[in-house]
Amino acid sequence: MHRMPKILAVIFAMMVVASLAHCAMITGTVKGPDGLPFKGAFVEAQNTKTRIAVNVLSHKDGGYRVEDLPAGEYVLRIRAVGYQAEPRSGVTLAANQSASMDWALKPGTVRWRDLSLYQGEKLIPNIRGKELVFGPLSNFRDAPCQICHGFQTRMASVSRDAEGAKERVDYMRSRMHFLLGGMVNDEDADKVASFMANAFGPDSVLPKSPADLQEYKNTVRTFDDDAMNIVYVEYDLPGPNRMPWSAAPDKQGSVWMPYYGGANKIGRLDPETAVVLEYDVPNEKAVAIHSAYPAADGSVWLAEFGLNQLAKFDPKTEKLAEFADAYLPGKEGLVPGGSKHTVRIGPDGVAWASGSRISRFDPKTGKFTDFNEPAYGIVVDKDGNCWFSEYNAVGKIGRIDGKTLEVKTWNPPGSSTVYSRRIQIDADGIVWFSQSGAGQIGRFDPRTETFQNYALPGPNASPYAMNLDARHDVWYSSEYLDEVGRLNTTTGKVTEYPFPHAEITSREYFIDAQGRMWYATPSNNKVGYFYLAGEGASARNGVQSR
Repeated sequence: MHRMPKILAVIFAMMVVASLAHCAMITGTVKGPDGLPFKGAFVEAQNTKTRIAVNVLSHKDGGYRVEDLPAGEYVLRIRAVGYQAEPRSGVTLAANQSASMDWALKPGTVRWRDLSLYQGEKLIPNIRGKELVFGPLSNFRDAPCQICHGFQTRMASVSRDAEGAKERVDYMRSRMHFLLGGMVNDEDADKVASFMANAFGPDSVLPKSPADLQEYKNTVRTFDDDAMNIVYVEYDLPGPNRMPWSAAPDKQGSVWMPYYGGANKIGRLDPETAVVLEYDVPNEKAVAIHSAYPAADGSVWLAEFGLNQLAKFDPKTEKLAEFADAYLPGKEGLVPGGSKHTVRIGPDGVAWASGSRISRFDPKTGKFTDFNEPAYGIVVDKDGNCWFSEYNAVGKIGRIDGKTLEVKTWNPPGSSTVYSRRIQIDADGIVWFSQSGAGQIGRFDPRTETFQNYALPGPNASPYAMNLDARHDVWYSSEYLDEVGRLNTTTGKVTEYPFPHAEITSREYFIDAQGRMWYATPSNNKVGYFYLAGEGASARNGVQSR
């Protein structure tokens, strides 16, 4: 009879300890070389044990605040392109402790690998092979390298002579044969290698720093004061060749990552401990896992882009079942003959996949149904209908009836180069999609069959990854500008936010139960989530499902 108060006291004490576990804080100010407050520098606090890194921005008064840190030892770093300051190591925080660290930036060197794709395209001269590395934004067939990565981490970060560049290009043609085999012939391969050697090799034709070019300052983007409120929490992966294509949380709190790189694995992240478990997807060829999607039954479905296969992974038994679809005759082993790009599971357990053809796989019968519609993004609504977007000039969106399998499509208005990518459905049934080539977000109302376009700011807005938050605001990644954007769908206002790294290359956004937006940055070999400072967990709850 008298035990209940004691039990409640123990529970209360445990809650207090838990609340204190993430209550340490680091604050300070950042000043530029002129001694004035510096806005827009990323300050990173990385836990030396877990390697979890929290990135915040300095505000217009130079102040920054890294909150909700667990007790432990930290390394602090600062990143501002063109500036430098020494890291601070050995910063130890107890629970509920605050520490203050001020920074005085010194002039530094702007490196070619620090640039966005937009800046690189503007500043690198038209030397031989450039068109194959960049190409027009609207057609990646003319820029085969850019399908997987930009120039920053794979080219500008390593100095290769002509022979070294050719070796690397040949390796990529072999490893990614399913994708590059029909796109890069010997002449094109020679052009790409020539570009790499001439642009970034020992005898580079480029100035040491892009800041030495007069046009550089005109390519530097600025951000509003309220954009400094974004917080990024990031996790390193176990190996260098993972290239995580996305980070999708499941209902148990784990985050699943498809590795598009040469590892032929998937990863499972515990966000609290940062422990990553990896599971093999064995094959002599590159599997190129493009998508990993946690289903309602606890399984994880994979899209094996390089093999034109779907796979179902059981986390309990750690067993993998693979399901191969047929290629078109004469195009075996190549993406034009068949590919599995993005996978989603409907309420009936049926798997849908985008690719060179949309595929429907029924696990009960083990049979595929392929549709003569190329698709990039797909989403399944509550009634089991598959909505899709087409990555081509017209950028159609469409719907496949989950029961009758009837296909209906609509052409978005207003641009000759739409190139629709990701697609989502909000809680009201409104369809949203990112129009990469047109630099806008599209809205479609299925009830009235009407469209509305929202133009995005910037010279190459290039929206790629996309999802909606609890307010129905649209968040997107800008592939060319290395930014994150938010469209307020009530007012139409767009806020652009800086990203902590060059070469964002985020493919998909997923939201967890706490309202945190999860992303992957493949070229930087990291996954993480972002949120706005000042919005506690309660403010981020209630977001719609994936």
